[in-house]
Amino acid sequence: MTITLKVSEKTKDQMVKFYDDLKKDITPQYAIFQAVDGDTVVTLYSSMKAVFQGKDADLASDYWIETEKINSGHAVVTNSDNKKKETKVFENKNDSRDFINCNSVGSDEVGTGDYFGPIVVTASFVKKEDVPFLQNLGVCDSKKLTDQKIIEIAPQISKKIVYKSIILNNNDYNKYHNDYNMNKVKAIMHNKVLYELMQEKYDVDYVIVDEFAKEKKYYEYLKDAKFVQRNITFITKAEDKNLAVAASSIISRYIFLKEFNKLCKELNMNLPKGAGPEVDKAGMEVIKNFGVTKLKSIAKLNFKNTERIINN
Repeated sequence: MTITLKVSEKTKDQMVKFYDDLKKDITPQYAIFQAVDGDTVVTLYSSMKAVFQGKDADLASDYWIETEKINSGHAVVTNSDNKKKETKVFENKNDSRDFINCNSVGSDEVGTGDYFGPIVVTASFVKKEDVPFLQNLGVCDSKKLTDQKIIEIAPQISKKIVYKSIILNNNDYNKYHNDYNMNKVKAIMHNKVLYELMQEKYDVDYVIVDEFAKEKKYYEYLKDAKFVQRNITFITKAEDKNLAVAASSIISRYIFLKEFNKLCKELNMNLPKGAGPEVDKAGMEVIKNFGVTKLKSIAKLNFKNTERIINN
């Protein structure tokens, strides 16, 4: 997949700074830079066209499309997939709902797709005057940043903004997963950090959650909660549209990485992240070295990996 975005001068400057430590040494002709962002190659040309190539090109380009819409009011995007080529102009029709330049509280989670390691949810309060600081740091969805970048900028973010985090280890997660699906677990954790943070009575324009469940269903998950945070704005891909959510994703990932490294040291193993084939191999090694009981305390047992590991 190839996505091309026509960028303004302001967006160009932000991209140059954002991709500074991901740039390749060799730059194509007429290019300002070329960088590798996960599974996507990003090339910014002197013609002011940013080209995203790779299987995650849509994910890598989303943030910059939203940024361009904010910077210039619209974004011209060309999507080339196999032999199809389509150009669209995205107008910024939500000027009255600017989720970037505002006072906001946003929450995000990390670890729900990892067999090993905890689930971490963070809610952050970002003031409008903090926006340039976060933008200059390159704050965006943590899935678009390398772990090294997160380790570098997360401490700077946490010193600048107010946040609340909660960690659910897998031993506790396994006590609930038979009664709660993952979205209910997420809803309970998001509600807890959002409610606690909002008790500080911050003056906010929006309280934002990335829409992992429809609003009605989200509140149904919380029907037994004693305290519930209301007046939430649910947005798809909120990490790309609001810096409080993006900052929360980075802080959550930073905490997850620290907890994950503690687990690796405890086991004296380099555990893989995610839930792929390498995770199965690591799970078998955990059983071999420490027994099934240990696996049950450090892994999310409802993942399909468990059946493959135990029945191998």
